[in-house]
Amino acid sequence: MSASSSPVVPAPGDLELVRAFVNSVDLETGVDRLADPTSWREWADQHDIDVPASEADLGSARRLRESLRAALLANHDRAPLPDQTVTALDETARRSRLTARFTADGVHLEPGGQGVDAVLGRVVAVVAAAIQDGTWSRLKACANDTCQWAFYDTSRSRTGQWCSMRICGNRAKQSRWRQQNGAH
Repeated sequence: MSASSSPVVPAPGDLELVRAFVNSVDLETGVDRLADPTSWREWADQHDIDVPASEADLGSARRLRESLRAALLANHDRAPLPDQTVTALDETARRSRLTARFTADGVHLEPGGQGVDAVLGRVVAVVAAAIQDGTWSRLKACANDTCQWAFYDTSRSRTGQWCSMRICGNRAKQSRWRQQNGAH
């Protein structure tokens, strides 16, 4: 599902950065906005990020992104963060030198690093805040294996499965119907 055709409602507040970061690759088309420094620049510009990226930076970014996707898939079952996600978050927090800042509103994590490490640290800080405030469990990846587009589940019961009922939900229902009725 491409960002331009996405029917997905943005996640609230800063959590939209995490959703957009996970959606920086379109699994259906294979377009990866973190594939190289040029595609990174295009993605970063869309998100008001003015930081160049090296190939090594982008490798770290892709690893974090895919570990977050695994966590968003685990959110369907209300499972804890997968081990790979915990490891990626911890490593990114160290590289970005996240520090706690205390304010009258509470505790905020802020990256002390520079460049892409600071950007990824901001993603980790948003994940931490969302875990704390309970919004994290609503951020999910589409259950359609060929899609896995990140979406914010706005359903009352928190049981949304697909990024779009109209697109991926319909595909799943058609596939089930064909399986049940022996259609090819």
